[in-house]
Amino acid sequence: MAWYRAVADNRAPAKFRIAARIPAMVSLGASEADLWAELDAKTPVFLDLWRRIRGGEAELAAARQPEASLLDLCRELAYRMLAHCNFCRYDCGVDRSRSEKLGTCKLGADSRVSTYFHHFGEELVYRGRAGSGTIFFTSCNMRCAFCQNGDISTDKDNGRVVSPRTLATMAWLLRMEGCHNINWVGGDPTIHLHTIVDAVSQLEDLKPGEADLIAALPAKADHHFGFRINPRFGHYLGAFNAPMLWNSNFFMTGPAMKILRLLMDVWLPDFKFGPGRCAPLLSKTPFYWETVTGNLALLHEWGEELTIRHLVMPNHLECCTLPVLKWVAENMPDTPVNIMDQYHPDTFCDPASPKFNPKYRDLARRASREEIRQAFRYGAELGIRFEALSYEKNSTGLRL
Repeated sequence: MAWYRAVADNRAPAKFRIAARIPAMVSLGASEADLWAELDAKTPVFLDLWRRIRGGEAELAAARQPEASLLDLCRELAYRMLAHCNFCRYDCGVDRSRSEKLGTCKLGADSRVSTYFHHFGEELVYRGRAGSGTIFFTSCNMRCAFCQNGDISTDKDNGRVVSPRTLATMAWLLRMEGCHNINWVGGDPTIHLHTIVDAVSQLEDLKPGEADLIAALPAKADHHFGFRINPRFGHYLGAFNAPMLWNSNFFMTGPAMKILRLLMDVWLPDFKFGPGRCAPLLSKTPFYWETVTGNLALLHEWGEELTIRHLVMPNHLECCTLPVLKWVAENMPDTPVNIMDQYHPDTFCDPASPKFNPKYRDLARRASREEIRQAFRYGAELGIRFEALSYEKNSTGLRL
């Protein structure tokens, strides 16, 4: 986590600031094919500059590109994608930029934020002392029957519609109040890619005014705690700086990954299901295994910093937990994994809820201590790095 820590401590510039220094040698009004060709051509330039900055061989230029930059190109491509939406693996092709059209995610062009705050429930490396600056978007591209954020993932109208500038102001507030990162989550953030990339593109030069703060504050869950704004929390070379954290189900496409590679400093993917029928049966999600393992393999190939989360579900040890851990051990053996024991019945799996669906009765309890113990034992047998993350917040108190 050397890069993430350097950006969090403002000893290095976030990736989005590096992307803002790479010139895009194409008009942003060019064809989408030409824009992707330029992104592919400039990605190696970005990676070389990033490598040299990490190694102390180069410094960030003081000023952004006066003309179009790689960051601007990412923003333009995200909006082009919205017009035939291929953010997520459903690849529904709907023109979400037209208000009368909704994608598989049930969304048009608007993005809604349910809430945002200093999150002290994330892994220690992300929450630190001041919390992770977590922004919760509504709706999701998966339909997990047991979702523990079901109030926002299943209700597309939850929360407030936000403009990119308001979203940028939310991120700015969290960082200037001391949060260690900006944590894009949901629901799922992938289906809001256009709004997020646009907001990130505004952050470096953002100076929120009174109207911006008035628009941003109503959704802030902890505004009454009286966090003080201090510019030293989020500045590098005199401008806004914060590590960007992508906290996602990873059910997204290659083009979305290409854009995010240039903007995200650290990744927090969920890896829920094994290669069988559990994903379509429990989350109505086809192509799950190949999509998520493909995206994780890309992160490994790219040398990105990440933590994988796996939630142990009752009655899903053999079909989900063990195959997930085996795949990680065989393909990403040095990647830290949080084997989570926090599952509880929720949404359509909670027998005390009027939403309960009896077909999910196998998920209508917590994972047993023996199931958690078996997951931990298998992780240990495989040599997975899970103990520090999994023991620190585990609800059962189990240790090997």
